[in-house]
Amino acid sequence: MNKFLIVIALLLSQSICSQTIFGKWKTVDDETGEEKSIVEIYQENGKVYGKIIEIFDATKRDLPCKFCPGEDFNKPVLGLKIIKDMEKSGDVYKKGTVTNPENGKVYDCRLKLDDDNPNRLQLRGYIAFFYRTQYWIRTGL
Repeated sequence: MNKFLIVIALLLSQSICSQTIFGKWKTVDDETGEEKSIVEIYQENGKVYGKIIEIFDATKRDLPCKFCPGEDFNKPVLGLKIIKDMEKSGDVYKKGTVTNPENGKVYDCRLKLDDDNPNRLQLRGYIAFFYRTQYWIRTGL
């Protein structure tokens, strides 16, 4: 019986430790605490991306990204890839970018699961050594 309990405990701990960043995340404004959208993070051709799949404010659902640079200019914000070209490096994902669709600014990006809570994602956008961090919440939607 003890061996059975040990095996179950090991399997449970392994499943908790093997959480990934992939899935759906509720974005939360780091200044106001307002829940804004759902971003789906996925892998494609060896890189990691995130796109907006839901916007909570109905008045913003059909807006274009009028400040976004390049090919994203004037694309609908709903469905927009805001996280691009991330690569895994240890327990973090980096070497990619994140776009703020409200102002079109593009930042270098780092993604990491919270050490204390694997259902919280730390997203850090930065320029040089200046950075801003948001925490997103895993959602089952």
